[in-house]
Amino acid sequence: MHNYEICCVGHLTLDKVVTPKETVYMSGGASFYFSHAVSKLNSDYILVTGLAESELKAVEILRAKGIKVEVMLCQNSVYFENTYGENQDNRTQRVLAKADPFIIEAMGNIHASYFHVGALLADDFSNEFVEELSKRGKISIDCQGYLREVRGDKVFPVDWADKLEVLKYVDVLKANELEMKVLTGTTDVYKAARLLNSWGVKEVLLTLGSMGSVIYDGQTFTMIPAYQANVVDATGCGDTYMAGYLYKRAKGASMEDAAKFAAAMATIKIEAFGPFTGTEEDVLAAMNSRAAKIPTDEILASLVI
Repeated sequence: MHNYEICCVGHLTLDKVVTPKETVYMSGGASFYFSHAVSKLNSDYILVTGLAESELKAVEILRAKGIKVEVMLCQNSVYFENTYGENQDNRTQRVLAKADPFIIEAMGNIHASYFHVGALLADDFSNEFVEELSKRGKISIDCQGYLREVRGDKVFPVDWADKLEVLKYVDVLKANELEMKVLTGTTDVYKAARLLNSWGVKEVLLTLGSMGSVIYDGQTFTMIPAYQANVVDATGCGDTYMAGYLYKRAKGASMEDAAKFAAAMATIKIEAFGPFTGTEEDVLAAMNSRAAKIPTDEILASLVI
């Protein structure tokens, strides 16, 4: 048995990213962006992914970068089309193919300080899978995949039907402002964070795009700045944020320090197409040199969701 610092579980995808400036085809998925980001940091890390045998080249590319990867073969790989307008905080998605759900047998005997469950769609992981995984380490979830329902090839936002069954096993949960509203039914950041905490989440991370982040540990709200950036491609920013956050938490950093690091890491990623390619030194430099916008009560009250 190997006890890793971080293990990410999630499908690798085929992605088509459409912006007003250009269209780009690439590998993607939460596990793709998360893995690339963590690979630039000093972390004992492993990825457990699922994809079709025809797409195994994507795994070999990750392994060539020094990333440890275990594979669950699926009948199909997930195929996403992500379309952005001028405002990169907004995205329209289509799902052109789906992969098989993960099974606990795919995890072998892997244990970790943190398991990041990178759901792309609501049925990627059963409740039982998350429960069993929670016996091996702390659970981290970015809720976006749990709030996606596929009808035809289009993706619609829906509430997480089994959230109360799953969130009691979750140590870290990230949601953006739109996901927060769907999950909790409120646009009030403070009320939403308290509600999520009451459902069992120990560390609530609410990201507000260019306005920064708010984190809550069940007692204290902490405002996390958004660092100044030249926005190019927002795909994978949330995954990069989570990679930075869990990396620092696994190293013993406080929630606040981890979230500031995560925000700066996501800032560097948003300035280029594809995954994060910087270094830990680049992230620290951004934290020290870039202008920062810290959420205030006035800003939070003005959220239009």
